[in-house]
Amino acid sequence: MADTNESRPTPLGLYDRRDRGGVSGIEITAAALSVAWLLLAGGFFLFVSDGDTDGIRFLLTLMTLFLPVAMIWVAATATRASRVMREESARLQTAIDAIRHAYVAQAQGQAGKPDKPDQAISKKLDDIAAAQKKTETALAMFTSTRVAQANTVAPAAPMAATGEQPALALGTPADSLDPPLSNADLIRALNFPETAQDNAGFAALRRALKDRPSAQLVQAAQDVLTLLSQDGIYMDDLRPDAARTDVWRRFAAGDRGRAIAALGGIRDRSSLALTAGRMKQDPIFRDAAHHFLRLFDKTFARFAPTATDEEIADFANTRTARAFMLLGRVAGTFD
Repeated sequence: MADTNESRPTPLGLYDRRDRGGVSGIEITAAALSVAWLLLAGGFFLFVSDGDTDGIRFLLTLMTLFLPVAMIWVAATATRASRVMREESARLQTAIDAIRHAYVAQAQGQAGKPDKPDQAISKKLDDIAAAQKKTETALAMFTSTRVAQANTVAPAAPMAATGEQPALALGTPADSLDPPLSNADLIRALNFPETAQDNAGFAALRRALKDRPSAQLVQAAQDVLTLLSQDGIYMDDLRPDAARTDVWRRFAAGDRGRAIAALGGIRDRSSLALTAGRMKQDPIFRDAAHHFLRLFDKTFARFAPTATDEEIADFANTRTARAFMLLGRVAGTFD
């Protein structure tokens, strides 16, 4: 039975039937009346007529014979057309009822369970929300780190009130006692901690926040990464084309435009389009992006002279550097 059903299409029902064009009772009745009339009228003219065959009489005889026959077939055709129209109306009504029942059944089925496309969309939204929550958690940790740092420095305020300065005998600020930030710590801080358990990443971030120029870039990068994540743009999803270290060194030396075009290695069209639209429509995002680009320029110019080629390659692979590539392409830095 299953093979039979697969070998022929599913019938559409009553409204799929077609008129086969066979002889119906209307045609049989019309034919019988025509024959009967021809026999009666013909017999009358053959046996009762006096045989006069002038032109007018012959014409009247033909009209008497065939005009009733024509009227019979006109009536038969009209009757058949009326019957066909009634059948078509019944099939149309049946089709409308079937469509209505199918629509009601589909609506009831959708109310009971969601469609697969809706499930896929819901899953995608859940993934985006989870990634957003992860980013917000990391940013909250960064904020708490800065707050803790501020609370640690706060006890020095009373000394300032008494007129004393936290300086050495020769006027050297106390900040100068801190060791300079290493290239490795700067690179790790600009990549931000991977997870909440990345203790080494948080330690490097705390050391970078104690260095004022580096702290400014870290905070600016944090701002643009947060704004980009609102549009679903995450640096981990971008796969930029790697540029040679000599191109990065030319950028640090002050070259701009086509000479450093290889640095704009972001090719993701959707991310570029979303970022370009945000730059045009959102003045807050635009100001944050330009502020970030300026700080990145200054920080890398200080970093490159003392960095090895391997350190420059690691710097270029950080999340902050990817944000620079994306925003730089949109802002026209590489044009």
